[in-house]
Amino acid sequence: MTNGALPLAGVGVLVTRPAHQAGNLADHIRRLGGEPVLFPALEIEAVSVALDPDRLAHLDYAVFVSPNAARIAMELIRAAGGLPADLRVAAIGPATAAELEKSGLKKDGPRAIITGPEGFDSEALLASMAAEQVAGKRIAIFRGQGGRQFLGEMLRERGAAVEYVEVYRRVRPGGDMLALLPRWQQGGIAASIATSAEIVANLFGMAGEAGRHWLCGAPMFVPHPRVAATAFQRGVQALVVAGAGDEALSGALKTWFGRLRPENAVKPAS
Repeated sequence: MTNGALPLAGVGVLVTRPAHQAGNLADHIRRLGGEPVLFPALEIEAVSVALDPDRLAHLDYAVFVSPNAARIAMELIRAAGGLPADLRVAAIGPATAAELEKSGLKKDGPRAIITGPEGFDSEALLASMAAEQVAGKRIAIFRGQGGRQFLGEMLRERGAAVEYVEVYRRVRPGGDMLALLPRWQQGGIAASIATSAEIVANLFGMAGEAGRHWLCGAPMFVPHPRVAATAFQRGVQALVVAGAGDEALSGALKTWFGRLRPENAVKPAS
């Protein structure tokens, strides 16, 4: 198949993930014939946290809420001597579980990573932990500063003693969307991807009044209804809730723009 026949041929897609997390999604877009336009709307900064080995030894569960939490926290945990042998490990979503696997943990085996078989959020993880007897257990949730409270609140309702370990902060980059406006105006950007509500908020802050029109007028592809709600409140007119993961996001782009290709247009009845 020639590049011109690919479903995203001639389509520029604004990719707003942190720079270190954008590569795989950008590759998916290129394979479909599109052109990823990298414009990070979020940066991840590790924060200084001292993990006491005795603190780890008294935990029953360690929960990691994101790939960033897993990557940064596991570096701290290794520096503190590693995970205790009997500590249970849980992850929100397969991407977080995959990041833990890079640190040597296994999906199966004596210390299987607990993760939701379906879904990529706290609700899915809670469902998968329904059989776990967490009453009286000590649980540390590794996350970024100011994360969502829902998971901790629900575990406390089940009788667990929950503490948060905040290992990174989210920062809005200093980029200016004005440099991209000529590209928008010439049709070089036809869609955007925003993978969190904070990215949406940052994106509009970085766009200013001059860029708001273009952000609102192009379809935005998001992984979750909560992200869609944030974008809708800011005036985005076309929202596609694709589901989480690079395959889901690129697949939604393929479907959306594939339907717009002339050969796929619905022909009027004769």
